[in-house]
Formats: sequence, C-alpha cells, structure tokens
Amino acid sequence: MQNPADQTARRFGAVNWMGLYTLAQRETLRFLAVWTQTVLAPLVTAGLFLLIFTIAIGPSRPDVMGVPFVMFLAPGIMMMTVIQNAFANTSSSMVIAKVQGNIVDTLMPPLSPLEILLGYLAGGIARGVMIALVISIALLVLLSIAPQHPLVALIFVVLGGAFMGALGLFAGIFANKFDQMAAITNFVVTPLAFLSGTFYSVDALPPVLNRLTHLNPVFYLIDGLRYGIIGVSDSSPWLGMAVCAFATLVVGLITWQMLRTGYRLKA
Repeated sequence: MQNPADQTARRFGAVNWMGLYTLAQRETLRFLAVWTQTVLAPLVTAGLFLLIFTIAIGPSRPDVMGVPFVMFLAPGIMMMTVIQNAFANTSSSMVIAKVQGNIVDTLMPPLSPLEILLGYLAGGIARGVMIALVISIALLVLLSIAPQHPLVALIFVVLGGAFMGALGLFAGIFANKFDQMAAITNFVVTPLAFLSGTFYSVDALPPVLNRLTHLNPVFYLIDGLRYGIIGVSDSSPWLGMAVCAFATLVVGLITWQMLRTGYRLKA
C-alpha cells in the first residue's frame, strides 16, 4: 500500500523544469499574442519622447557629458520603456488572474514558490529584452547609435527586467483590484522612472537631490545602460550592477515570501 506522504511528494527532482518552462512560456506568449500593444506601442512611445525632447530643447541645448543631447537621451528612454513594460507584464498577469479567479491554475500545479517567481520573471525579462532589441535597431537605423559595450547593455537590460518584473509581481500580489494597481504604477513606478536621470545628468542636480537620486536603483539601471550604449555614465557601471543585483535580490526574496505564505493569494 502506498504511503500517503509519497502521494504528495514532488516527482520532478530538485526543480520542476517542465512546469517552470511551461509557466515561462505562458507568460511570454501572453504578451506576444498582443505584440502591437506590448512591443510596437512602446517603440512608438519611445520615438515620440525622443522626437518631442529633440524638437523642444535639443537644438538649443549644449552637449551633455560630452555627447549630443539626443544621444544622451536615447539610452535613458530605452531603459525607462524596458522597466515600465517588465513591470506591466508581471503585475497585469497576476492582477488579472486574481480578479478573474483563475490564479488557482498557477497555484495548484506542483510548482514551488521559487519556480512560480522565476516563471513570471522570465516573461517580464523576455518582454524587456525584446523591447530593448527593437529600440536598439531603431536607434541604429535612424540615429546611427550603436552600442559601445553590448554585453554591459544586455546585462543592465536583463537586470532591469528582473528588478521591475519582481517589483511588478510584488505589486500584483499586494493589489486586489485594478484601482490599487493603478495607484502603485502612478505613485511609485512612474516617479522612480522619471526621477532617475532619464532626461538629465545627475551632476546638474543640487547636492541633496543628487544623493537622493543615488538611492534609487532605477538610476543605476539607466546610467548603466547609458554606459553600455554610448560609453559615458555618471557612476561606475560595476557599482551599478552590484546595486541593481542586490535590489533585485531583496525584492525577489520579499515576493518569494509572499508566494510561499500565500499572502493575498489563498483564503
């Protein structure tokens, strides 16, 4: 007679690779199914930002950090677009599943909390990398801006997707309805993205604001990608990698704990 304990034991080894792959595939196909909204629309938005700022102040503004303003601006807009979409991918997936009541389809399969976390993050990172690639091609074709350090740029894009994907999953678990999700986006994510050196060098800020900006992990994401694309930055890219990796680990651990305990997910 089979031991009851054996009936609930995981039979996939240390990692349920099939389940993890299936969840990651679901999260990736979810945004690819509406690629005009999730990939094409961010490209258009990034292009409009570049166009508006170039027309408004670009011609009359001197070089920033030794490069033309539009070249300085492009990496910041790219990273801002990447992190906003990585956040949207995980947060919307979780909130929709909770509101529609089908979150049980994710919680019932034999997936550990870490596997669920990694599956969602895979979708957010994939969306971020795809958007970064599309914008990079557009910058190369239209502005002749080619990455100076492609590997560094890729690392920061992946870190940005992972950090904001984890933050999006945290927000999606915390929020019980779309109004709460919108509030988190408007009052947390948008200020983090806009007040992080996207449109300016932090050296131009007063000392107090300069120090506050250096406490924002998104600043290091934007600054690191700027180094990867045009070869200049306000701070060391290696310090930025360390800060972003640590911030991603902290947010990931908090989100993993929420998944492990079933916070706002289980009755």
